[in-house]
Amino acid sequence: MTTTRAPGAASGGAGAGTAVRSGSGAGGPLLLGVRHHGPGSARAVRAALDAAAPRVVLIEGPPEGDALLALAADEAMRPPVALLAHAVDDPGRAAFWPLAEFSPEWVAIRWALAHDVPARFIDLPAAHSLALAAADDGAVDVGVHADESESEAGSVPASGCGGEGDGSRDDESVRIDPLAVLAEAAGYDDPERWWEDVVEHRGPDGADDPFAPFAAVAEAMGALREEYGDGGPRRDLVREAHMRLQFRTARKEFGDDGVAVVCGAWHVPALGRKTTVAADRALLKGLPKVKTGMTWVPWTHRRLARDSGYGAGIDSPGWYGHLFGVPDRPVERWLTKVAGLLREEDRTVSSAHVIEAVRLAGTLAAMRGRPLAGLTETTDAVRAVMCEGSDVPLGLIHDRLIVGEVLGEVPDTAPAVPLQRDLTALQRTLRLKPEALERELDLDLRKELDAERGRLLHRLRLLGIDWGEPLVARPSTGTFRESWRLRWEPELYVRVAEAGVWGTTVLSAATAKAESRALAATALAEITALAERCLLAALPDALPVVMRALADRAALDADVGRLAQALPALARSLRYGDVRSTDTGALGDVAAGLAERICVGLPPACAGLDADGAAEMRGHLDGVHTAIGLLPDGHGRDLAGRWGAVLRTLAGRDTVPGVIRGRAARLLLDDGRLAEDEAARFMGLALSPGTPPTDAAAWIEGFVGGASGAGRQQAASSAGGMLLVHDERLLGLVDAWLTGVSAEAFTDVLPLLRRTFSAYEPGVRRTLGELVARGPANGGPAAPEATAPGFGPGLDEARADAVLPVLRLLLGAEGSGGADNSDDLLEATG
Repeated sequence: MTTTRAPGAASGGAGAGTAVRSGSGAGGPLLLGVRHHGPGSARAVRAALDAAAPRVVLIEGPPEGDALLALAADEAMRPPVALLAHAVDDPGRAAFWPLAEFSPEWVAIRWALAHDVPARFIDLPAAHSLALAAADDGAVDVGVHADESESEAGSVPASGCGGEGDGSRDDESVRIDPLAVLAEAAGYDDPERWWEDVVEHRGPDGADDPFAPFAAVAEAMGALREEYGDGGPRRDLVREAHMRLQFRTARKEFGDDGVAVVCGAWHVPALGRKTTVAADRALLKGLPKVKTGMTWVPWTHRRLARDSGYGAGIDSPGWYGHLFGVPDRPVERWLTKVAGLLREEDRTVSSAHVIEAVRLAGTLAAMRGRPLAGLTETTDAVRAVMCEGSDVPLGLIHDRLIVGEVLGEVPDTAPAVPLQRDLTALQRTLRLKPEALERELDLDLRKELDAERGRLLHRLRLLGIDWGEPLVARPSTGTFRESWRLRWEPELYVRVAEAGVWGTTVLSAATAKAESRALAATALAEITALAERCLLAALPDALPVVMRALADRAALDADVGRLAQALPALARSLRYGDVRSTDTGALGDVAAGLAERICVGLPPACAGLDADGAAEMRGHLDGVHTAIGLLPDGHGRDLAGRWGAVLRTLAGRDTVPGVIRGRAARLLLDDGRLAEDEAARFMGLALSPGTPPTDAAAWIEGFVGGASGAGRQQAASSAGGMLLVHDERLLGLVDAWLTGVSAEAFTDVLPLLRRTFSAYEPGVRRTLGELVARGPANGGPAAPEATAPGFGPGLDEARADAVLPVLRLLLGAEGSGGADNSDDLLEATG
């Protein structure tokens, strides 16, 4: 039998240590220092517990979770999962303790439940850690582990990493990365590779002594703490004091031989340190405390990865899950998975590729002196053999396998706020399962199931639960379609808990929050946007409150800009209301009233604006024009004529800035209310020699530039370019004006012109250049022949004849060929 003293016992400051078993038959409590989320540590913990058969298992974690441990035995509980603690009075103050299938803590919990052995969490209670974090920061960052400071083997990370989760703020303490120090001492430049070689790829050499790895790690951590001290935030001293108190209690209750502790390896020396009960209690005295709720929530592999913001200390949870789950031949089985994924993506990968990749990975491991091919070797082999040297497929392999899009599950019996239970029921009823993998969802609102799905997603967005993001950029020919991008993140459980203050169901909570926002809103545009969201979310009880607030605010607001900013949301609301069979009569009356007030107040509001004010008003002009076009019959019919008169007034008034006059003329032309000859007359006046060049350039920007609204600018700009392509009179006017601008003025107008023409598509710019190069710059364009509107003069007979064979084929006139029949064919086709 061999025993070792807990590291640190040799130094005077540590005192007499606690005996740690390192071989079969050893006595004393069993201290198992682990790396969080390490499959090698998880396997070693299971083997040590099987050999020691303790009567109680103590685990690093919040004691409030003890009441939830029994749920880990439920068949519906599938890791990755996390303990979620939140302040009852402020659910936004929350912390997570994630556990994967390959986490040593999860293995210890499952072992204790399988052997009917008590399991207890011994870390600082969440009631204290949340209160301490609030005292430091005012809140806890959602989505990070409450013990984020332990990223490497239960360690304290290097300076600048971690610490946010537990609210630690101790800049004076020495921050070290134990794995990096140990790896450097062993001659490794990569801590991950060193840990894989000594732990994850450890062969059966140590199988006869399951305690040996923990004794070695404990000795190393003790040496590091002797060299660097505690090496972390002062919060760790408080946590370790609480752990020691719980450790003492368990030893008195179950005896030294009956206690096993599973904790971060960095804490093992502290648990073996000899201190007095009074000293530990003194560290805990006076800690702030909040009332805390706790439950299990699903977690994802992506959130376990280091780049997710939660410092779990692992880059590849999918790879670690594979190492933990496979019984043998991990490299061969992994490369088979990779081959299967690539085949699903229609890449040619055969069994020969897999065999060759296995050989190459083994060769690389031997050349690099590694006991087994690791992730680096297998990735290099996949790149060379299966991807033909390309890194492009490796991105897919990284996302789908190395990290993985696994979403855990928790049983229905887990505690949850009423709002969460209602949401879960709705997800099942609507067959809308939360998934970690991002996906797009297309909804046809004419179908009742899809309409209900859309309402649910809109209600959740109103509550701040952004499970779905609407894809507004996708073109659609009607309002009966919606497209969403869905992705469920663990943080959304916290958002659901926060939203629970508004109601016990999604409908009642969304209604209550909409009513509250309507009463608190101060801007007219804010209320109109809220009215639109209420219609999208189908909140009939909230709409009257919103409408009263809207009517009151609209009656008091005389600013034309704010009225113009509010109208588009109302018009969209009326349009969506028609699709969803919603009564929007009151909303239509308000929209019509706003439109009338805009028609009256817009012309004087556009006079005397500076450049910035004119650009802003141009945006309002586009928005109002689109909104009036969306107003249904009965609301928009009487307004269309008045709006056309307003545009004509703006287009011909010299006191209105050029960008607004040009835009008004363009809108009239697009709607067919302005003849092409009259549009040319407007352009000729705007580009006359007496007009300052900057004003003329602004007019051109308004006339041929794009709409100012997001998502419409590129399409509208291309339309403006095509207008010049198909109407050479307008292009000739622009060209003649531009060639007549003096060199001094050209410098001033160049930025405006570049901004206008750079928005055109490359093909449009190229065509315009060809048209200008061939003619109208010298002497202006020739008088056009009478022809169809929008087409150039004359007929290119050679190009017209080229389509005749296709027309004959379509019309079934294959037998009548030759140019003799061309006139008859053209006449027959109109």
